[in-house]
Amino acid sequence: MTGSLNVVVGITGGIAAYKAVGVIRSFVLAGHRVQVVATQGALRFVGRPTLEAISRNPVHTELYEGVAEVRHVAIGQAADLIVIAPATANTIARLASGLADDLLGNTVLASTAPVVIAPAMHTEMWQNPATQANIATLRSRGVTVVGPASGQLTGTDSGPGRMEEPETIVQAALAAVRPAGDLTGTRIVITAGGTREALDPVRFLGNRSSGKQGVALATAAVRRGASVTLIASHLDVTPPDGVTLVSAPSATELQHAVTDAAGAADIIIMAAAVSDYRPAEVRDTKIKKGDTGNELTLRLVQNPDILAGLAASARPDQVIVGFAAETAPAEDELLALGRAKLERKGCDFLVVNRVGWNEGFALDTNTVVVLARGGKLALEASGSKLEVADRILDAVTGHVPAPVA
Repeated sequence: MTGSLNVVVGITGGIAAYKAVGVIRSFVLAGHRVQVVATQGALRFVGRPTLEAISRNPVHTELYEGVAEVRHVAIGQAADLIVIAPATANTIARLASGLADDLLGNTVLASTAPVVIAPAMHTEMWQNPATQANIATLRSRGVTVVGPASGQLTGTDSGPGRMEEPETIVQAALAAVRPAGDLTGTRIVITAGGTREALDPVRFLGNRSSGKQGVALATAAVRRGASVTLIASHLDVTPPDGVTLVSAPSATELQHAVTDAAGAADIIIMAAAVSDYRPAEVRDTKIKKGDTGNELTLRLVQNPDILAGLAASARPDQVIVGFAAETAPAEDELLALGRAKLERKGCDFLVVNRVGWNEGFALDTNTVVVLARGGKLALEASGSKLEVADRILDAVTGHVPAPVA
């Protein structure tokens, strides 16, 4: 899968070790390969079977395991990213001192990959001058420190020292391997939300799209330095700062807006749910029951195929990305529908996701597959819509996190 990383998740002996399960799960669902290196202390808090089931790989704990394959350095050498969550005060001190008397220490020293740590300890331990000096040392060496947050700790204690939430850790970790501002100078047009086709001044034909995925794409693109035009149709979420916002309530208005913006765009991402049909006649006054009897017949006409039109007129250096929401229950049927639509539309990439009464629309999470021209599977990703947005951008821009030499 495009952009898939070899991620080592180190887990050390703190009560926050249970949160490491969420960190591992997020990486796996996003399509990355995860190796878990756990200390003996960590296994007192989280069982090996849990970690192996979530990571889909054996858990490594012993320095003298796999001697023939030189595992004590091989894991670190193969890593593209190392994340230690939780990182206890003891672990932080050992990392700052360069100790390598356990497998995790060896893994870190044997790797040139970015290292991200998520401290977790009591407030007094975090604020101790020794811990602060060790954190300063690690930061000076390029280690990314995520948190800690302030909140409820073990027992009745509360204050700084709480491990950050898994989503925050994963986002920071992936940012550590992605070059800062990798989309600087890239001009991206993104459509988001669901169009509405007026029946009369009161009613419309619409869909259940909230615009969350499109807004997440705009947010991720802005954070990565892109110049973003967001063409919005009835969003349920607030657009991010830093975008040029254009309102396009209906399919026709969206077509005009995206056509106007397309000329200057390097990438166009059609994440909006565009109505396929519109009423042939729009009433000037409200349709009343007394005027229609027991039945109301509507005559609908097709809206223009905006995605196909953009693909047909695209410049050779322009990337066109479509979205397809399907209700197919089986994965092979979903992919077949996606490949057929990709060929029919002629775009460069198609993001396909399953929708239904309880999935896809209005949720904060998403599961997608990205098909490239020709029907090749370019990406599978699952997680928060912001996580999925970054993975989609990685795939369609070619700015994928590359293994560190």
